[in-house]
Amino acid sequence: MRKKERNIGLIQLIVMIIISSQMFAQVRELDLNQAIEISLKNNNDIILAIMDIKKAKSAINEAYGYAMPSIGLSANYSYFIEKPKMAFPDFISLLSNSTYDVLFRENVIPRDDSKFLPMRTILQSFVQSNNFEVKAELYQILFNSTILEGIGASKIYYELSEEALRANIINTIAKVNKTFNGVVLTKSLLKVLEESLANAELNLNNVRSYYNQGLASEYELIQVEVQVENLKPAILETKNFLNQAEDGLKLLLGLKPQENIQFIGELIYNEINLPAEDILFSNALQNNYDLKTMEKKKQIDKAFIQLGVSEYWPTLTAFANYSLAGSSEDFKFQTYRSSIVGLNLSINLFQGERTKRKVEQYTISYEQTKEQYEKLKDFITMQIRNQIIEIERIKTTINAQQKNVEKAQKLYDISLARFNQGTGTQLEIKNSDIELRLAKTNLLKSIFEHLNAKVELERLLGIIDDKYLHKVFKEISN
Repeated sequence: MRKKERNIGLIQLIVMIIISSQMFAQVRELDLNQAIEISLKNNNDIILAIMDIKKAKSAINEAYGYAMPSIGLSANYSYFIEKPKMAFPDFISLLSNSTYDVLFRENVIPRDDSKFLPMRTILQSFVQSNNFEVKAELYQILFNSTILEGIGASKIYYELSEEALRANIINTIAKVNKTFNGVVLTKSLLKVLEESLANAELNLNNVRSYYNQGLASEYELIQVEVQVENLKPAILETKNFLNQAEDGLKLLLGLKPQENIQFIGELIYNEINLPAEDILFSNALQNNYDLKTMEKKKQIDKAFIQLGVSEYWPTLTAFANYSLAGSSEDFKFQTYRSSIVGLNLSINLFQGERTKRKVEQYTISYEQTKEQYEKLKDFITMQIRNQIIEIERIKTTINAQQKNVEKAQKLYDISLARFNQGTGTQLEIKNSDIELRLAKTNLLKSIFEHLNAKVELERLLGIIDDKYLHKVFKEISN
């Protein structure tokens, strides 16, 4: 009984240690750069894109394999349960008739035509029961346009896979950037609310002190108490939003929601001086990774057209073989060797217009990709123009809001001073606090919009830190 109690006590101690270790687990801090690196390692789209590159590389080697010689070795043994037969002249009659014909012509014996046997064919077998053959064969394609075009198409497919990976990388970075900014925005908004609550609680202490001295009315005291209590649900709601935003970011990074992570960052406004629109459009057409991917898609569609046309060209193949064979009735084989070399030429003269129709389909696919490319180019140009307008609008808004925050802070300080001097009211303090909170909130949201607009513009322009590309492609090479 005591042993059982000791075991229960030991289990309870272990459980308490585990709970304590979880409660006091060290918080893992992540900044934006670390979050991006984690996402590049865990993102499913990037993992799949890396697999596509490896598959494309294997396809190149496969295409080269068709141009390499093919060497094969085969062996077979057979036993005839029932030997095949074929109609053939009767050798006995032929030999007998030939012999009598010589004897008659040489007058060795008197001529007697009745000695001649009738000539006929009988079923005869010319094979032995046991047969074997060992053969070594060599084939080498000397000319095949399809193989040559296939090698070129596989290389383009590899390049397409690389561009698709780069597009996935920059898109993932943009998603992480925006989501991370959303977490930082929510934390900043929570901080504004907490500062407002702290101001309200400090004001409440002052009003309560004035009320106890008879310098403030009960109405003013209740008014401030209501203001304090109204802020608390907003803080709780914002904390809930923050938890949801952090869980969403963890999911994007491929992390578990229960991991104890603190995301570190600030919403910092740095004014952007954009170059002329035509320069931005030109840079996007050259560097946008979605366009680059679509351009490679055009090239591979064009390669498939050439691949289809190549079926009209002849194929020239060299071949050689060496064989050892034998046959017997009692496994005492009589063996013989044979070898042969030669060339084989084949050409597609007519296949029910299958090749022609195939080329037509490839041509239509190429034209479709061209249309998609032009449409994507126009769409990206429109997006860049929208981002330019948005950034300029936000810049103007932020400049005004920064001044507005300064004014709202000054107004709040004046309202406090007026109340303390007995010339102001709590309504002035409440209104000025709301205005200050609203001004700070609007400024934070505008900075958030500015950062996201900058991220989106960089994505459209194909601007990416090379260290992220090197990191991903280094893992592929390893």
